[in-house]
Amino acid sequence: MSDQTETPTTGDAATGAAESSGETKPPLAVSAQYIKDLSFEAPNTPAVLGRMQRESPEIGINIDVRAAGLQDGVYEVVLHIKSECKIADAVAFIVELSYGGVFTINVPAEQIQPVLLIECPTLLFPFARNIVADATRDGGFPPLMLGPVDFISMYRNQLQKQQEAAAESSGSAAGAESSGGDGADKAD
Repeated sequence: MSDQTETPTTGDAATGAAESSGETKPPLAVSAQYIKDLSFEAPNTPAVLGRMQRESPEIGINIDVRAAGLQDGVYEVVLHIKSECKIADAVAFIVELSYGGVFTINVPAEQIQPVLLIECPTLLFPFARNIVADATRDGGFPPLMLGPVDFISMYRNQLQKQQEAAAESSGSAAGAESSGGDGADKAD
């Protein structure tokens, strides 16, 4: 018998039991990937196709990431991509994709949010990018090849906005208390 005891370095008791039995769980595992929603519209074809030969299109792209817990340690992450291509005032196409994945995450609690909003969408993005390119090509347009996305910057921007909103909220609450509780700004 040994006097040494094993102490789990991360996770809960189940993780500790798995580690002591020699089984290690990966910090991130992809269980499934799927298209939740895909929409392609080309409302002004065929007229817009001729205009695309003469005029440069303007393409707007919006990317959003959402995550939700499914069960203990298992999460769904959905990458929402919307792109609208216009030529002057005419819409050439609109493509919208919600591409999801189910992930099992075995990291300390303070690291879950960055993993969900940085690592998981980074794994999903190449597949979503391909689907968007195929949809626009199959719709009769050149494939829309999305460039790399900096999910780290997106995450940092989101944190900054949350901190600013919290500061505003606490600042306006303090202001409401000092102005008699009505919260209205008074002009002099």
